[in-house]
Amino acid sequence: MIKTNKMKRKINIIIIALTVMLALAACTSQPPKPQEPQTSSLPSADRAGNEIKIPSEINRIISISPSNAEMIVSLGFGDKLVAVDKYSGGIEGIPEGIPYFDIMNPDIEQLVALEPDIIYATGMSLSEGKDPFKPLKDLGITVAYIPSSNSIDGIYGDIMFIADSLKVGAKGQEIVDGMKVKIEEYRKAGASIADKKTVYFEIAGAPTLYSFGSGVFLNEMIELLGAENILADQKEWVQVSDEVIVAKNPDIILTNVDYIENAVEEIKSRKGWENVTAVKNNDVYYIDRNASSLSNKNIIKALEQMAAVIYPEVYKK
Repeated sequence: MIKTNKMKRKINIIIIALTVMLALAACTSQPPKPQEPQTSSLPSADRAGNEIKIPSEINRIISISPSNAEMIVSLGFGDKLVAVDKYSGGIEGIPEGIPYFDIMNPDIEQLVALEPDIIYATGMSLSEGKDPFKPLKDLGITVAYIPSSNSIDGIYGDIMFIADSLKVGAKGQEIVDGMKVKIEEYRKAGASIADKKTVYFEIAGAPTLYSFGSGVFLNEMIELLGAENILADQKEWVQVSDEVIVAKNPDIILTNVDYIENAVEEIKSRKGWENVTAVKNNDVYYIDRNASSLSNKNIIKALEQMAAVIYPEVYKK
Protein backbone atom coordinates (compact mmCIF):
# COMPACT_ATOMS: atom_id res chain seq x y z
CA MET A 1 0.00 0.00 0.00
CA ILE A 2 2.90 2.37 0.83
CA LYS A 3 5.44 3.08 -1.84
CA THR A 4 8.65 4.53 -0.44
CA ASN A 5 11.77 5.85 -1.99
CA LYS A 6 14.40 5.09 0.67
CA MET A 7 16.94 7.55 -0.64
CA LYS A 8 14.43 10.40 -0.84
CA ARG A 9 13.21 9.54 2.64
CA LYS A 10 16.73 9.69 4.04
CA ILE A 11 17.35 13.05 2.40
CA ASN A 12 14.08 14.39 3.75
CA ILE A 13 14.93 13.35 7.32
CA ILE A 14 18.46 14.79 7.16
CA ILE A 15 17.29 18.07 5.68
CA ILE A 16 14.51 18.53 8.20
CA ALA A 17 16.34 17.21 11.26
CA LEU A 18 19.45 19.30 10.71
CA THR A 19 18.03 22.52 9.33
CA VAL A 20 14.26 22.88 9.31
CA MET A 21 14.16 22.71 5.66
CA LEU A 22 12.69 21.96 2.61
CA ALA A 23 5.82 26.27 -2.21
CA LEU A 24 6.43 27.89 -5.08
CA ALA A 25 8.26 31.20 -5.01
CA ALA A 26 5.98 34.20 -4.87
CA CYS A 27 7.52 35.83 -7.88
CA THR A 28 7.48 34.38 -11.37
CA SER A 29 10.20 35.23 -13.88
CA GLN A 30 9.95 38.90 -14.74
CA PRO A 31 12.17 41.42 -16.47
CA PRO A 32 15.03 42.44 -14.15
CA LYS A 33 14.16 45.31 -11.86
CA PRO A 34 16.65 48.09 -11.23
CA GLN A 35 18.43 47.73 -7.93
CA GLU A 36 17.31 50.04 -5.16
CA PRO A 37 19.79 52.60 -3.93
CA GLN A 38 21.95 51.36 -1.12
CA THR A 39 20.76 53.00 2.10
CA SER A 40 23.13 51.30 4.51
CA SER A 41 26.47 49.53 4.50
CA LEU A 42 26.67 45.98 3.22
CA PRO A 43 26.64 43.25 5.88
CA SER A 44 30.12 42.56 7.25
CA ALA A 45 29.27 39.11 8.61
CA ASP A 46 27.11 36.27 7.35
CA ARG A 47 24.30 34.65 9.35
CA ALA A 48 26.74 32.16 10.84
CA GLY A 49 28.84 35.03 12.23
CA ASN A 50 31.71 34.70 9.75
CA GLU A 51 33.34 37.89 8.51
CA ILE A 52 32.69 38.39 4.81
CA LYS A 53 33.24 41.01 2.14
CA ILE A 54 30.24 41.30 -0.11
CA PRO A 55 31.00 42.53 -3.64
CA SER A 56 29.70 46.01 -4.50
CA GLU A 57 28.16 44.58 -7.65
CA ILE A 58 26.48 41.16 -7.82
CA ASN A 59 25.51 39.73 -11.20
CA ARG A 60 26.25 36.01 -10.80
CA ILE A 61 24.72 34.19 -7.84
CA ILE A 62 24.93 30.58 -6.69
CA SER A 63 22.45 29.33 -4.10
CA ILE A 64 23.10 26.10 -2.19
CA SER A 65 19.79 25.84 -0.34
CA PRO A 66 16.15 25.74 -1.48
CA SER A 67 15.22 28.27 1.20
CA ASN A 68 17.83 30.74 -0.04
CA ALA A 69 16.88 30.16 -3.68
CA GLU A 70 13.22 30.95 -2.99
CA MET A 71 14.18 34.20 -1.29
CA ILE A 72 16.57 35.24 -4.05
CA VAL A 73 13.80 34.73 -6.60
CA SER A 74 11.28 36.57 -4.42
CA LEU A 75 13.64 39.53 -4.17
CA GLY A 76 13.79 39.74 -7.96
CA PHE A 77 17.20 38.19 -8.57
CA GLY A 78 16.20 34.84 -10.04
CA ASP A 79 17.66 35.83 -13.41
CA LYS A 80 21.08 36.25 -11.79
CA LEU A 81 21.22 32.67 -10.50
CA VAL A 82 23.87 30.69 -12.39
CA ALA A 83 23.57 27.51 -10.27
CA VAL A 84 21.52 26.07 -7.41
CA ASP A 85 21.46 22.93 -5.28
CA LYS A 86 19.68 19.88 -6.66
CA TYR A 87 16.68 20.33 -4.33
CA SER A 88 15.89 23.76 -5.79
CA GLY A 89 15.12 22.52 -9.29
CA GLY A 90 11.35 22.74 -8.88
CA ILE A 91 11.28 26.34 -7.66
CA GLU A 92 9.45 28.64 -10.05
CA GLY A 93 11.70 31.42 -11.29
CA ILE A 94 14.92 29.36 -11.38
CA PRO A 95 16.50 29.80 -14.85
CA GLU A 96 16.30 26.74 -17.07
CA GLY A 97 19.46 24.85 -17.94
CA ILE A 98 21.61 25.97 -15.01
CA PRO A 99 23.69 23.32 -13.20
CA TYR A 100 22.62 21.73 -9.91
CA PHE A 101 25.03 20.93 -7.08
CA ASP A 102 25.10 18.57 -4.14
CA ILE A 103 24.64 20.36 -0.83
CA MET A 104 27.20 18.29 1.05
CA ASN A 105 29.83 17.70 -1.65
CA PRO A 106 29.61 20.32 -4.41
CA ASP A 107 31.94 20.12 -7.39
CA ILE A 108 34.42 22.87 -6.49
CA GLU A 109 36.04 23.10 -9.92
CA GLN A 110 32.67 23.53 -11.59
CA LEU A 111 31.68 26.16 -9.04
CA VAL A 112 34.86 28.14 -9.72
CA ALA A 113 34.31 27.87 -13.47
CA LEU A 114 30.92 29.58 -13.07
CA GLU A 115 32.70 32.69 -11.72
CA PRO A 116 30.11 33.58 -9.06
CA ASP A 117 30.14 36.95 -7.36
CA ILE A 118 28.60 35.39 -4.26
CA ILE A 119 27.51 31.96 -3.03
CA TYR A 120 24.66 31.71 -0.52
CA ALA A 121 25.31 28.44 1.31
CA THR A 122 23.47 26.51 3.99
CA GLY A 123 24.68 25.39 7.41
CA MET A 124 23.98 21.83 6.29
CA SER A 125 27.13 21.94 4.20
CA LEU A 126 29.13 22.20 7.42
CA SER A 127 27.36 19.33 9.18
CA GLU A 128 30.11 16.80 8.50
CA GLY A 129 32.72 18.94 10.23
CA LYS A 130 34.37 20.37 7.14
CA ASP A 131 33.85 23.43 4.99
CA PRO A 132 33.44 22.31 1.35
CA PHE A 133 33.58 25.91 0.17
CA LYS A 134 36.92 26.79 1.78
CA PRO A 135 38.82 26.47 -1.52
CA LEU A 136 36.50 29.06 -3.05
CA LYS A 137 36.95 31.42 -0.12
CA ASP A 138 40.70 31.00 -0.48
CA LEU A 139 40.29 32.19 -4.08
CA GLY A 140 38.52 35.32 -2.89
CA ILE A 141 34.97 34.22 -3.76
CA THR A 142 32.42 35.44 -1.22
CA VAL A 143 30.61 32.59 0.51
CA ALA A 144 27.77 33.61 2.84
CA TYR A 145 26.51 30.90 5.18
CA ILE A 146 22.87 31.06 6.22
CA PRO A 147 22.07 28.30 8.72
CA SER A 148 18.35 27.54 8.78
CA SER A 149 16.78 29.56 11.55
CA ASN A 150 14.76 27.87 14.27
CA SER A 151 12.68 30.94 15.10
CA ILE A 152 10.41 33.29 13.22
CA ASP A 153 12.57 36.25 14.27
CA GLY A 154 15.57 34.39 12.86
CA ILE A 155 13.76 33.99 9.55
CA TYR A 156 13.20 37.74 9.46
CA GLY A 157 16.93 38.20 9.95
CA ASP A 158 17.77 35.75 7.16
CA ILE A 159 15.50 37.59 4.74
CA MET A 160 17.01 40.94 5.61
CA PHE A 161 20.55 39.60 5.30
CA ILE A 162 19.96 38.41 1.74
CA ALA A 163 18.08 41.60 0.85
CA ASP A 164 20.75 43.87 2.33
CA SER A 165 23.56 41.96 0.64
CA LEU A 166 21.78 42.46 -2.70
CA LYS A 167 21.16 46.14 -1.93
CA VAL A 168 17.38 45.73 -1.87
CA GLY A 169 16.83 46.24 1.83
CA ALA A 170 13.55 48.08 1.25
CA LYS A 171 12.15 45.10 -0.63
CA GLY A 172 13.28 42.76 2.13
CA GLN A 173 11.68 44.97 4.76
CA GLU A 174 8.45 44.99 2.76
CA ILE A 175 8.40 41.18 2.80
CA VAL A 176 9.18 41.02 6.52
CA ASP A 177 6.56 43.64 7.37
CA GLY A 178 3.97 41.73 5.37
CA MET A 179 4.80 38.56 7.28
CA LYS A 180 4.55 40.37 10.61
CA VAL A 181 1.10 41.73 9.81
CA LYS A 182 -0.19 38.25 8.95
CA ILE A 183 1.42 36.63 11.97
CA GLU A 184 0.06 39.27 14.32
CA GLU A 185 -3.47 38.64 13.00
CA TYR A 186 -3.14 34.95 13.85
CA ARG A 187 -1.48 35.70 17.19
CA LYS A 188 -4.34 37.94 18.32
CA ALA A 189 -6.95 35.36 17.39
CA GLY A 190 -4.93 32.59 19.01
CA ALA A 191 -4.60 34.50 22.26
CA SER A 192 -8.37 34.43 22.66
CA ILE A 193 -8.60 30.63 22.52
CA ALA A 194 -9.05 29.12 25.97
CA ASP A 195 -9.78 25.49 25.05
CA LYS A 196 -6.49 24.63 23.37
CA LYS A 197 -6.29 21.68 21.02
CA THR A 198 -3.25 19.42 21.16
CA VAL A 199 -1.23 18.84 17.99
CA TYR A 200 1.25 16.26 16.76
CA PHE A 201 3.20 17.33 13.65
CA GLU A 202 5.00 14.48 11.88
CA ILE A 203 7.98 15.40 9.72
CA ALA A 204 9.23 11.85 9.06
CA GLY A 205 6.95 8.85 8.81
CA ALA A 206 6.97 5.20 9.79
CA PRO A 207 8.94 3.24 10.68
CA THR A 208 11.18 6.02 12.09
CA LEU A 209 9.02 8.87 13.31
CA TYR A 210 10.38 12.39 13.71
CA SER A 211 8.78 15.52 15.04
CA PHE A 212 9.90 18.56 17.04
CA GLY A 213 9.65 20.20 20.41
CA SER A 214 10.35 23.77 21.48
CA GLY A 215 13.03 25.83 19.79
CA VAL A 216 11.63 25.27 16.29
CA PHE A 217 9.64 27.81 14.30
CA LEU A 218 6.91 25.23 13.65
CA ASN A 219 6.35 24.97 17.40
CA GLU A 220 6.04 28.77 17.53
CA MET A 221 3.44 28.60 14.79
CA ILE A 222 1.36 25.98 16.61
CA GLU A 223 1.42 28.04 19.79
CA LEU A 224 0.61 31.40 18.21
CA LEU A 225 -2.46 29.76 16.63
CA GLY A 226 -3.66 28.96 20.15
CA ALA A 227 -2.86 25.25 20.15
CA GLU A 228 -0.33 23.09 22.01
CA ASN A 229 2.41 20.89 20.59
CA ILE A 230 2.23 17.54 22.43
CA LEU A 231 6.06 17.41 22.33
CA ALA A 232 6.70 20.97 23.52
CA ASP A 233 8.53 19.58 26.55
CA GLN A 234 11.20 18.23 24.17
CA LYS A 235 13.93 20.28 22.48
CA GLU A 236 14.16 20.91 18.75
CA TRP A 237 14.08 17.85 16.46
CA VAL A 238 13.17 14.56 18.11
CA GLN A 239 12.65 10.95 17.19
CA VAL A 240 9.47 9.60 18.74
CA SER A 241 7.76 6.26 19.19
CA ASP A 242 4.23 5.09 18.43
CA GLU A 243 3.69 4.54 22.15
CA VAL A 244 4.48 8.16 23.02
CA ILE A 245 2.12 9.58 20.41
CA VAL A 246 -0.71 7.22 21.32
CA ALA A 247 -0.26 8.00 25.03
CA LYS A 248 -0.35 11.76 24.42
CA ASN A 249 -3.50 11.33 22.33
CA PRO A 250 -3.39 14.47 20.13
CA ASP A 251 -6.57 16.18 18.97
CA ILE A 252 -5.00 17.05 15.61
CA ILE A 253 -2.29 15.31 13.58
CA LEU A 254 -0.41 17.20 10.88
CA THR A 255 2.20 15.81 8.48
CA ASN A 256 4.39 17.26 5.77
CA VAL A 257 5.75 13.86 4.68
CA ASP A 258 5.68 13.68 0.89
CA TYR A 259 7.77 10.58 0.20
CA ILE A 260 4.97 8.23 1.24
CA GLU A 261 1.97 7.79 -1.03
CA ASN A 262 -0.91 9.40 0.85
CA ALA A 263 0.79 9.97 4.21
CA VAL A 264 -2.51 11.00 5.80
CA GLU A 265 -4.14 7.64 5.07
CA GLU A 266 -1.00 5.82 6.19
CA ILE A 267 -1.21 7.53 9.59
CA LYS A 268 -4.90 6.78 9.98
CA SER A 269 -4.32 3.09 9.17
CA ARG A 270 -1.53 2.52 11.71
CA LYS A 271 -2.12 -0.38 14.04
CA GLY A 272 -2.73 0.83 17.58
CA TRP A 273 -3.58 4.39 16.53
CA GLU A 274 -7.27 3.76 15.95
CA ASN A 275 -8.26 5.19 19.35
CA VAL A 276 -6.19 8.36 19.04
CA THR A 277 -8.62 11.29 19.07
CA ALA A 278 -7.27 12.80 15.85
CA VAL A 279 -7.65 9.48 14.04
CA LYS A 280 -11.10 8.75 15.45
CA ASN A 281 -12.32 12.20 14.41
CA ASN A 282 -10.59 12.09 11.03
CA ASP A 283 -8.49 15.14 12.01
CA VAL A 284 -5.30 14.16 10.19
CA TYR A 285 -4.07 16.65 7.58
CA TYR A 286 -1.25 17.23 5.12
CA ILE A 287 0.61 20.57 5.27
CA ASP A 288 2.66 21.73 2.29
CA ARG A 289 6.14 20.38 2.81
CA ASN A 290 8.19 23.22 1.34
CA ALA A 291 6.16 25.90 3.09
CA SER A 292 6.48 24.13 6.45
CA SER A 293 10.12 23.10 6.22
CA LEU A 294 11.94 25.89 4.36
CA SER A 295 12.68 28.71 6.74
CA ASN A 296 11.69 31.72 4.65
CA LYS A 297 8.69 33.92 3.87
CA ASN A 298 6.58 30.98 2.71
CA ILE A 299 6.02 29.81 6.28
CA ILE A 300 2.96 32.08 6.05
CA LYS A 301 1.43 29.60 3.59
CA ALA A 302 1.99 26.78 6.08
CA LEU A 303 0.57 28.91 8.90
CA GLU A 304 -2.60 29.53 6.90
CA GLN A 305 -3.01 25.81 6.19
CA MET A 306 -2.42 24.89 9.83
CA ALA A 307 -4.91 27.48 11.08
CA ALA A 308 -7.59 26.27 8.67
CA VAL A 309 -7.49 22.70 9.96
CA ILE A 310 -6.72 23.21 13.66
CA TYR A 311 -9.35 25.89 14.31
CA PRO A 312 -11.52 26.23 11.18
CA GLU A 313 -14.22 27.94 13.24
CA VAL A 314 -11.79 30.66 14.35
CA TYR A 315 -9.68 31.22 11.26
CA LYS A 316 -12.38 31.54 8.64
CA LYS A 317 -11.23 32.71 5.23
